[in-house]
Amino acid sequence: MIIRAWRGRVRSDRADAYVDYLRRTGLPDLARTPGNRGVTLLRRPVDGDLVEFDVRSHWESLDDIRAFAGEEVDRARYYPEDADFLLEMSERVEHWEVVDER
Repeated sequence: MIIRAWRGRVRSDRADAYVDYLRRTGLPDLARTPGNRGVTLLRRPVDGDLVEFDVRSHWESLDDIRAFAGEEVDRARYYPEDADFLLEMSERVEHWEVVDER
């Protein structure tokens, strides 16, 4: 299994709205993609008035990630409205191979 990891920050007063937005857009898209084994959405307060989000999607293979993200699998995938929430839009994601899961 491969974990695809992405992080982003929003203002704390927009954090709940961002969660609602993700539940309508990216999270369902991930769940519908063949080869996706689930997604975990994490958040934590950072730097005073900011909230950091961490999205961890779980995949069967790199080919399955490619079906979701395109040929440049390390490139982040965004929706047009993401710019309304995110203070920075990183171009890259990280991939982690799961070597043990209990």
